[in-house]
Amino acid sequence: MLFSTFMTFANQITILRILLIPVFIALAIYYGHGVRIGHPAEWQRVAAIVVFAIASASDGLDGYIARRFHQRSRLGVVLDPIADKGLLLGAILTLTFSNWAYEFPIWFPVLVIARDVVVVAGTILLHYFHGHVEVRPSWAGKTATVMQMAAIAGVMLQIDRAVTVAGNRILWLDVVVAIAGGFTLVSGAGYLLDGLRQLHAGDHSKPHAHS
Repeated sequence: MLFSTFMTFANQITILRILLIPVFIALAIYYGHGVRIGHPAEWQRVAAIVVFAIASASDGLDGYIARRFHQRSRLGVVLDPIADKGLLLGAILTLTFSNWAYEFPIWFPVLVIARDVVVVAGTILLHYFHGHVEVRPSWAGKTATVMQMAAIAGVMLQIDRAVTVAGNRILWLDVVVAIAGGFTLVSGAGYLLDGLRQLHAGDHSKPHAHS
């Protein structure tokens, strides 16, 4: 009974998403190796796309099942962000260093990782000093996630169309990556400011000793 309480169907889907991450990474790396030696296996790219699509779709599915059938649990609260961040970061890092036709610039994964480190470190510090942490999803954070997903999809689907700006030919993917990076930076700054606000409010709520 205890196992079934924690290992709900929603949690099983989340765990499946986590297990699909190394499968995707392996397929992407093998395809990139094929590109590097001049003999890419197209089935590996297609398989990587399918695995990533299934993992991404499962994100909304496990959340819907948890809400619809009242299967929310502490385990799900822990596993869901691990699965989400693992999938995104795994894809971004893999596509940065695996020799696909388009590779993310190095600043992109550095920025994404730095933002997440700031959020996690800030959450831990707030919990330690304040005892209560409230992390509210922001529109900038949600937009950053959508644009990161769009950039990953563009690389895997090999969308190499270009746009002309002020007479200069710019790849569509460069524009998407720049927008994703911008919203990632803005959302990170927003989370940092919100954390400082909560810390400041917590300090004011504590009783001060009078001499």
